[in-house]
Amino acid sequence: MTALLAAGALAAGVLPGQSMATDLRPIVPVIKRSVVGIGTFERTRSPSIVFNGTGFVVGDGLDVITNAHVVPATPADGKMVQLGIVLPDGEGVRFRPAELVARDNEHDLAHLRLSGTPLPALELGDSDTVQEGQELALTGFPLAMALGLHAATHRATLAAITPIVRPSLGARSLDPRQIAALQREPFNIFQLDGTAYPGNSGSPVYDPATGKVLGVINAVFVKGLKETAISAPSGITYAIPVNHVRDLLRKK
Repeated sequence: MTALLAAGALAAGVLPGQSMATDLRPIVPVIKRSVVGIGTFERTRSPSIVFNGTGFVVGDGLDVITNAHVVPATPADGKMVQLGIVLPDGEGVRFRPAELVARDNEHDLAHLRLSGTPLPALELGDSDTVQEGQELALTGFPLAMALGLHAATHRATLAAITPIVRPSLGARSLDPRQIAALQREPFNIFQLDGTAYPGNSGSPVYDPATGKVLGVINAVFVKGLKETAISAPSGITYAIPVNHVRDLLRKK
């Protein structure tokens, strides 16, 4: 029996000592219930609902986490633009208002708060326990609403745990954003061997076996610091460790 299992693993391309990839089918429906779009609503605008990125529900079902850069600034023209979440509704979408509770620009995280009926919430894991080479998954809205609001799931491997600012050979090669980042307390991020697309910002990165969230996809903010020489990287995505989300939620 052991020999048969080993032969099957080799046939599947799995080396001795490695485990086969976790079956995502049981966990994907659970995760999708808690993944939402982040956007704005303005009645006189066309379209009235604008999608900005992805978020996910935590806590008591009324807390939503996303990237800070996904949350737009208050409009200066006096228009009544409402921040909120965007949910699938048959062939269309519906909007649910939310309030910005706290913003952490340093880690590019934002905490929104809903009112009314709670939504299914995801459980936060401990990002300090994550190890390089670990199998992960992410679920969000790549390409936003271009193809409809349909959450998509991708596998990813934790390729490296790396500082937010890439090393520089000298001060002359540092841009203003990197200098500002160096003046703050440094922190590590997750480099993933997996591709995120426009719209995936704010997506949860989770353990495919347990569904516990371990990070938050952060493509635009981090790429501006680590990949200024590469305008469109292929197969590399960055995520903010979820323990920074815990800190943000304490700021209620």
